[in-house]
Amino acid sequence: MAADNSNTTERLVAAATQLISLLFTTAREQPIRLFFLFIFPLALCGIISIYLLLHLLAPKPRPPYPSEKTYLTTLPSGSISPPKPLPCWYDRWHAEGCLKEQYPTIPPGFDVPDQASIEPAEVEVSVVVPAYNEQDRIEVALEEMVEYLDANFGRGHQQQQHGQEGGGKLLPTLEKPRPGPGTGNVTPSSRPSTPHRLVFKSEGGSFGRAGGEGEGEKKKRPAPQGYEIIVVDDGSKDKTVEVVLNFSKKHHLHDILRVVSLEKNRGKGGSVTHGLRHVRGKYAVFADADGASRFSDLGRLIEGCEDVVDGSNRGVAIGSRAHLVGSEAVVKRSAVRNFLMRSFHFVLMILTPPATSRIRDTQCGFKLFSRAALPHIVPYMHAEGWIFDIEMLMLAESAPATPVLASDGSVIGTSCGIKVAEVPVGWEEVEGSKMNLVGDSVRMAVGLAVLRASWMLGVYRRRLT
Repeated sequence: MAADNSNTTERLVAAATQLISLLFTTAREQPIRLFFLFIFPLALCGIISIYLLLHLLAPKPRPPYPSEKTYLTTLPSGSISPPKPLPCWYDRWHAEGCLKEQYPTIPPGFDVPDQASIEPAEVEVSVVVPAYNEQDRIEVALEEMVEYLDANFGRGHQQQQHGQEGGGKLLPTLEKPRPGPGTGNVTPSSRPSTPHRLVFKSEGGSFGRAGGEGEGEKKKRPAPQGYEIIVVDDGSKDKTVEVVLNFSKKHHLHDILRVVSLEKNRGKGGSVTHGLRHVRGKYAVFADADGASRFSDLGRLIEGCEDVVDGSNRGVAIGSRAHLVGSEAVVKRSAVRNFLMRSFHFVLMILTPPATSRIRDTQCGFKLFSRAALPHIVPYMHAEGWIFDIEMLMLAESAPATPVLASDGSVIGTSCGIKVAEVPVGWEEVEGSKMNLVGDSVRMAVGLAVLRASWMLGVYRRRLT
């Protein structure tokens, strides 16, 4: 028996040796024939296999349930409102896109810059807060948000409306006295009521339209004022919703703080994407519920966004912790965590396109978008886990061209992609993180590879579905 096994092994080795010798001879004498007979079919089969595998592995976001398109808030009486319809710019954008595909007016082959429209802003700032089992941390984060937003943006038309309903008395805010001119020591939380520099182009022009409305209609619409906070509860099993609504009641945030509850957990990326589909702000920012990023740096993000806006008012600004490398906050981390962080950044540089690969911190949970940038990013999101930040940045980089305008408003060229400003922000680690250090790091690396391959091979596309 041993002799038979030995003979079989020798025959297999001899056959393999003969095959390798044949391939080597063929490659040396007839390289083109070898390519078409072996290498090309193998490569083609490999690409097709990867394509089919990606269709099975790549995340496919589920459509929202009807209840997820409603929100709860508190009423002036202190009670909780019944579910109210949640405004959704995405639904109108999608319907208009379907009509344009059905009734095209541009001749085939005539390339024009993409001019995605979006409903006009109703408030200045929309804040989306993804929350999953955050009953112990979210109230502190909301305190900081409301204090800063009250002091710098006020509550706008909503506050005036509720003030009239309450007998003409304006509702109290968390605003603190601001130092007067020349007093010095101006902190980020004591910025003037309009912390940005108003460099956005006119929204009534033919190329700068953020809302797709005519000049006459624009004049009738009041300028966006105030803010809104949309807390997206991602299927929490604790009292997150109750804590948020109690906070709203305590601080009289009637219809300013809105709670959207997802029936099934979608992950942080799914929660943020869902919230961004329903924002009404001129600026849309998402911030983590743990309050790790210093919210008073929002003014910095707005200025960074306005530094990079293009002719269609598209711009993105992201908070960055890269300046903290070497600081006490990072040095105190475990060696394993720092190693995984550097390894992930190395993989990121390899797998992402040029502009995204140069960003030093893609994972900070504090990012801001101009309203005009949203239709080029949010509708095409797929990732619902930790990797969603990178997909947002890749979509911004690959956004269609937009006109470049001269000072007189004439078009002098086009600009591809949406520019991203990386802005240093304050940050401190907060206990209670739900991230599994090793497991989630591996999943993020795999997710990044799947994401990049899906966009490269056409599994993901910029298209209406």
